[in-house]
Amino acid sequence: MTYRASRRARRMAISTAVVLALAGTNGPWLYRFGSERYHAYTIDKPEYKAANGHWDFLDVPSEFRINTIHAALLHTGKVLLVAGSGNNQKNFDAKSFRSVLWDPKAGTFTNVPTPKDMFCSGHTQLPDGKLLIAGGTKQYEKLEGDVTRAGGLMIVHNEDPDKPVTLPAGTRFTGRENGRTFVSKDPVLVQRATKVFDKRTGAFLRNDPGLGRIYVEAEKSGTASETGAQDNYRITGLSGSDTRNVYGIAEKLALDKKDFQGIREAYEFDPVAEKYIAVDPMNEARWYPTLTTLADGRVLALSGLDEIGQIVPGKDEIYDPRTKKWRYTGIVRRFPTYPAVFLLPDGRLFYSGSNAGYGPADVGRDPGIWDLATNRFKKIPGLSDADEMETSATVRLPPAQDEKFMVIGGGGVGESARSSEKSRLVDLSAPDPRFRDGAPLAEGTRYPSASLLPDDSVLVTGGSDDYRGRGGSNILQARLYDAKTDTYKRVADPAVGRNYHSGSVLLPDGRVMVFGSDSLFADRADTRPGVFEQRIELYTPPYLYRDARPELTAGPKSLARGGTGMFATAQGAAITSAKLMRPSAVTHVTDTDQRSVALGLKKAAGGISVTVPRNRALVPSGWYMLFVTDVRGTPSEGTWVKVP
Repeated sequence: MTYRASRRARRMAISTAVVLALAGTNGPWLYRFGSERYHAYTIDKPEYKAANGHWDFLDVPSEFRINTIHAALLHTGKVLLVAGSGNNQKNFDAKSFRSVLWDPKAGTFTNVPTPKDMFCSGHTQLPDGKLLIAGGTKQYEKLEGDVTRAGGLMIVHNEDPDKPVTLPAGTRFTGRENGRTFVSKDPVLVQRATKVFDKRTGAFLRNDPGLGRIYVEAEKSGTASETGAQDNYRITGLSGSDTRNVYGIAEKLALDKKDFQGIREAYEFDPVAEKYIAVDPMNEARWYPTLTTLADGRVLALSGLDEIGQIVPGKDEIYDPRTKKWRYTGIVRRFPTYPAVFLLPDGRLFYSGSNAGYGPADVGRDPGIWDLATNRFKKIPGLSDADEMETSATVRLPPAQDEKFMVIGGGGVGESARSSEKSRLVDLSAPDPRFRDGAPLAEGTRYPSASLLPDDSVLVTGGSDDYRGRGGSNILQARLYDAKTDTYKRVADPAVGRNYHSGSVLLPDGRVMVFGSDSLFADRADTRPGVFEQRIELYTPPYLYRDARPELTAGPKSLARGGTGMFATAQGAAITSAKLMRPSAVTHVTDTDQRSVALGLKKAAGGISVTVPRNRALVPSGWYMLFVTDVRGTPSEGTWVKVP
């Protein structure tokens, strides 16, 4: 007995020593392995999901994986994922432009022929259910050191009041002083000069030349072609009076960094035919533009980088879906790129200050309310961290009737490491609106995604506390925001970090799709270049882990403003609210389309009746998801209805 016990004790001692030795060598790994196993076990427990929700990866077959930069929910229930060239120079050079349609119900994917590089375009939902996409990429940026030919902006002057002049691509400009020759990359139309008369006497005063802007490059590579000062340029190929009336003027033409350049092309995506349909191009080329739907269904195009890589100088324009044409507004208002501009119930526009970055640091960045009819812009004071609004997100809090907005996070101008943890709130229905700070985030957050949920909460997820996730700074956290109590609740953590080129979309079943991310580096030490994140995650909120949800079984497919519709449901007695939610069209965490409009609700035999507000600016024409919620806040699945 003693011998056996002694032998058993020796075996145990040896085993313990082996385990301790292994633990000493592999302790961190064993701890990590154990922690990950325990974490996976915990987050899969029903009670955890019911309190915090759950994240899953979307299973995307390899042939449909793209660098998703834009996403829009269509009234067919499918999601259009758009990469264009996907921030990939090789794809751009090969003219490999990608779009994919995902059907959440069927679980299927379809490749969609994509005619132009829609990378960094703008988009919005149209009244007939099509998606308008405008702008994109004409040329990728070239960093200093990669530029081999001096180049830049040439302003072409036409002093002839009797005729415009068109210069073809390949036109040569030679400096009168410096003698250097530059060649245009594209054709340019230069309008005729304008005759100016004395308003009092009617006497002719002068001709104000027509102006054209064109990008030019040196004929030869190297520093010898650089210029350091303004010069007047003769144009090769002109004859007669044109040699005197038409000329170029350029400032410095050098080997410095060249920004992205935009395109004019515009398309409507037809969700039924599932194809892009070309419409008239914009008057201005735009890269990083915002498209905002107006009360009458027309679309306002704002900002962007033009065909020579400069910020569009306030030449805003409007698209009419009936004529498929664009026209200038006739007013000038400058914004940085991807400005967050929202339609208000009184028809005016609200600019929150959120933007994606390009543009002067001191021009067009103040938040305010803009009257498009008069071009009057009333600034809104009180914005905290006002110099950290780049890469912030803005969301219209529910219900849309309350005119309350929240601006989330953001960072310093350009590649700044500064980021803000602030959530700023503003009530635009107040006599003198002013921002105030709301509940803060846990840390400074650039690129946060924010999606309205049908229970009136807001899912805020992702982001990074440094520029493009630099230094391994992605924030693997998600929160639900309650606008009534101004509180964040931490919920289940996503598995993937999201920063630049990311976004989120509410699906009709109540889940949220989160896509994209384009980290600058792939490691904490910033030594390996980043790789675009092609994985897509789906967040299932806590409300979908309850025993049952309300269901609308029948009802009209169309609801007029001011009209009432009857919907059949077996849970009518328990339903407490109804809302129309406009489907998202999001890029760069900018989504000016999403809104949640509260509906009038009455109980009826066998169902409910809902009434739509009469205000056209509050409820723009188009397709919406109708959600109803019960006493626990559990939403139905979204039912598609059209506001004609």
